[in-house]
Amino acid sequence: MTAWVIDASVAAKWLLPEDGSDQASALLGDELLVPDLLFAELANIFWKKQMRGEIDEATADAAARWLMQAPLQVHPCAGLTAEAVGLSIRLQHPAYDCFYLALARRTGCPLVTADRRLVARCQRADAVDLEALLVLLGGKAVRERH
Repeated sequence: MTAWVIDASVAAKWLLPEDGSDQASALLGDELLVPDLLFAELANIFWKKQMRGEIDEATADAAARWLMQAPLQVHPCAGLTAEAVGLSIRLQHPAYDCFYLALARRTGCPLVTADRRLVARCQRADAVDLEALLVLLGGKAVRERH
């Protein structure tokens, strides 16, 4: 079994059909690690989609309930805060995303994300040490491990 850190951009695809949902669902058989921030981020995604009329209230509720049963190893954000802040400042990138990156660094498990902006940021010359920690959803590295 492969272990991955996954972020909200991947987990949302389990619950709300969109591009990449099949690739995201394929990860459900693996060991999945997340910071507890994931739940707040997904709740906000469900709310936004419901407010925009993309999903109804029942779908948002069902997605939230399913999420509580998802096979995830949840890690508290508190212990990742200093590292996430440091990464955020270094990368000039939102701290929310850096909590996932900090968890990947700490555990040595790659972060699977659909966030192309984060992947591009970690491919810059001043962040090459982080590039190996990220895998774009649907990318070759994910397919090779399955």
